[in-house]
Amino acid sequence: MDFDQLQTFLEVARHASFSRAAEKRFRTQPAISSQIRALEDEAGAKLFDRSGGKVSLTAAGKVFQKYAQDAVDARKAMLTSLAEMDHIPRGAIVVGANEGTCLHILPEVFADFKKQYPNVSVGIKRADYAKILESVIDNSVDFGVVSLPVKDNRLTVVLIHQDELVIIAPPQHTLGKLKSASVADVAKYPLVMPKAGHTRDALDSLFRERHLKPHYSMELDSSELLKRFVAAGVGVGFIARSNAEEDVRARTLSAIPMADAQVRRDLALVFRKDKTLSRAALAFIDIARKHKSDGVRASGPK
Repeated sequence: MDFDQLQTFLEVARHASFSRAAEKRFRTQPAISSQIRALEDEAGAKLFDRSGGKVSLTAAGKVFQKYAQDAVDARKAMLTSLAEMDHIPRGAIVVGANEGTCLHILPEVFADFKKQYPNVSVGIKRADYAKILESVIDNSVDFGVVSLPVKDNRLTVVLIHQDELVIIAPPQHTLGKLKSASVADVAKYPLVMPKAGHTRDALDSLFRERHLKPHYSMELDSSELLKRFVAAGVGVGFIARSNAEEDVRARTLSAIPMADAQVRRDLALVFRKDKTLSRAALAFIDIARKHKSDGVRASGPK
């Protein structure tokens, strides 16, 4: 058996699907099936149960999964250590983040990192909060960037960005002309809301606490779509301040502070506590933390 077969096995186990593993591995499904059969022949055990139209690990497969993951992780650590013998960070880093973070927070961090460490490949896996944490835990990404709080005690949490929710409205809207507005003021208008996630949970709690029953005009799973529909006059909404800065400069949206509440949208870099960090990974953490410090100064008193 070889590492390519082991990685294929782990993808099938991760997604409980031969077709999804084929997509992830850029292979045909018959090629994936062939690799798994070869592994099962060499291991002398059936690793997957394919009955009933579903794919699941057998008891032998669950034991094999642990050793396969350990072997793949050990190979990655070995290659990284050898590459870093010249003290120059090399290798690859994969970061999981949601749409807003990918567009508005990470580009500057990645640009700074690539200037200093051009030999390190950087990739982004875009996903929602739950999928990002799942990807960190199963080692399919090196880091996740998620909003706080993070309560999983298997993860190390490093604050990298401080933010808060603001109200957004078209500049010509009644709210758009105010210097600040109360939660009750906002609840009088149709709302464009995130469909799920930390921001939605925080806003629902805020309305419940104030005994408000707002009208949700639209519920969307994209922060960029949310901004576009607010700009078009479908309703007003809430978003992290940093996600609206370009729109405010372009005068397509107004960002209005909440007068009687503060909802934090701080972001953290998360990774497994048991993860052996490469020199490149440590450098990435340092640069991400530096950008947090720069951001705090930039948003302070003028």
